[in-house]
Amino acid sequence: MRRSRATRSRTAWATLMLLGTAMGATAVPADAAPAATTQTVTCPTGWGSLAKTHSASTTTPVRNVRTGRHTCYDRMVIDIPGAGRSSLGYSVRYVSHLYQDGSGRLIPVGGGAVLEVRVHAPSYDPETGAPTYPARAGRPLPGVDLTGYRAFRDTRFAGSFEGDTQLGLGVRARLPFRVLRVDGHVIVDVAHTWTGKP
Repeated sequence: MRRSRATRSRTAWATLMLLGTAMGATAVPADAAPAATTQTVTCPTGWGSLAKTHSASTTTPVRNVRTGRHTCYDRMVIDIPGAGRSSLGYSVRYVSHLYQDGSGRLIPVGGGAVLEVRVHAPSYDPETGAPTYPARAGRPLPGVDLTGYRAFRDTRFAGSFEGDTQLGLGVRARLPFRVLRVDGHVIVDVAHTWTGKP
């Protein structure tokens, strides 16, 4: 039985289309397929949990305290704008309880462990005595929300006494931490774990 010219044309056209599709598929090299990317994060280690201090002081006042979440650690930043790195002093250590300088008043801080963060800078104007940071003794730090943080649990303002500003930082457990100084800022990072894994 003879097929019509139109039928033969359609059959040839369909065959060419299938052949072209097959050739196109085999012409793409295997390594051109997008590879799955896995990014390994290595967290810094070796910070330890012993007290960290730097002897320096400034009369430039504290203006703000803020926090942030990172892959490997939670961060607290004390803003002292205008103070140079060399003039920024601090003492950061784990304590069993936070006691306010001067009065000795106990300030409860939530969490499994308490870091006392002391910067050698006032939170008031040294000439007028007017507060430069709107915090109240015994209260959480203003504007700080720790929802979703892995290490941080609580913050408290202890006060400013004889040129030092004292803060309480409640953490999940006694975790490793480091302290950094850059112009205008003292930074406290608390690791999420001891293992160096995020």
